[in-house]
Amino acid sequence: MEKAKPFDIPKREVWEAFKKVKANQGAAGVDGQSVADFEANLSDNLYKLWNRMSSGSYLPSPVRRVNIPKGDSKTETRPLGIPTVADRVAQEVVKRYLEPILEPIFHADSYGYRPGRSAIDAIRKARQRCWRYDWVLDVDVRGYFDSIDWELLLKAVRKHTDCPWVQLYIERWLKAPVQMEDGSVVPRTAGTPQGGVVSPCLANLFLHYAFDMWMVREFSDIPFERYADDLICHCRSEEEARALWSALEARFGTCRLVLHPQKTKLVYCKDANRRGDYPSQKFDFLGYEFRPRTAVWRDGQLGVSFQPAASPKALKAIRQTFRRWELHRRSDKDLADLARMFNPYIQGWINYYSHFYGSALCRTLRRIDAYLIRWGRNKYKRLRARTAGARDWFARVVRAKPLLFAHWRLLYVNDRTSGAV
Repeated sequence: MEKAKPFDIPKREVWEAFKKVKANQGAAGVDGQSVADFEANLSDNLYKLWNRMSSGSYLPSPVRRVNIPKGDSKTETRPLGIPTVADRVAQEVVKRYLEPILEPIFHADSYGYRPGRSAIDAIRKARQRCWRYDWVLDVDVRGYFDSIDWELLLKAVRKHTDCPWVQLYIERWLKAPVQMEDGSVVPRTAGTPQGGVVSPCLANLFLHYAFDMWMVREFSDIPFERYADDLICHCRSEEEARALWSALEARFGTCRLVLHPQKTKLVYCKDANRRGDYPSQKFDFLGYEFRPRTAVWRDGQLGVSFQPAASPKALKAIRQTFRRWELHRRSDKDLADLARMFNPYIQGWINYYSHFYGSALCRTLRRIDAYLIRWGRNKYKRLRARTAGARDWFARVVRAKPLLFAHWRLLYVNDRTSGAV
């Protein structure tokens, strides 16, 4: 008979956690073990993990640090911490326990990493409020995930659960060292690794008290949208916005956080009805750029409205991606092959960036077709002599198979085929 464990963790929870980790895939941690490697001896690996977690002997491995480019920057990077597969499964077990407890207490305008909420929901709400409020305080927290104070975070965790193994393992994950890209292992003194399974939940909990509930207490008439550490606050006047900025700097200081001095800014939501002229009239939020844009009003007249559209940074990243595909060089493939290979990427961009002012995205997606025309000229000798001939060929293909590529429906369907090229 198996000896009773000090912690009652159902085996089923470990199995369900693995299924979620497998669905998300992800890179290997410091042990080099992939999800497929872990699954090759699944029963044994899951039993060992359950046994260690239930007995209290589970200790996480160091987190593998990987620096990825931040946006389209060539110099600025974002540090990711990649746990091992076993540690990701363990974190998912804790997340499955903690999330149902925390979800009901989180603020309605917190959108990041929460079930049933999305970045698009946050952008839509920000868009509506920009029409009603003249000013935005665009808040940037410097190095948020690496700055979270452990003592304050663990205090918040203990406020919502007295489960001893949840508290124990969260503390161990927070304090797990980092293995740098050169192989050295470095201790950590703050933060929760961006890339950990449980980190988004913990990061939301920290800002729930550091920001959301503080705003409810101190500035209840100023609405905001928060997606993890991306924050937008809507103010009626410049004076109100500056007062909030000053108070927020002090508040974050008490929570061991720092506002980025260059990236935090005050923005005037300029439109046809707002006559003021201020130097900053645009901001980026979750891959969209909000700024004054030409729009058709309800009476059919053209006007200026403060609107979001795919940001120049996001569009540049999209162009860089399909440039790397080198479509025009893949003459060993046919068009159907290329569509199967790249439609998932194209559809992903459409799903995210076509919600608001989709014409900005359409202009970028048309560049894919320039590569397809070059592909046709490389593939078929008869098209090499004349560019016009290649364009005519492409227009015929679009008419014959208007749904072959994901973006063609957006650009050319509904009697717009004549404008294909």
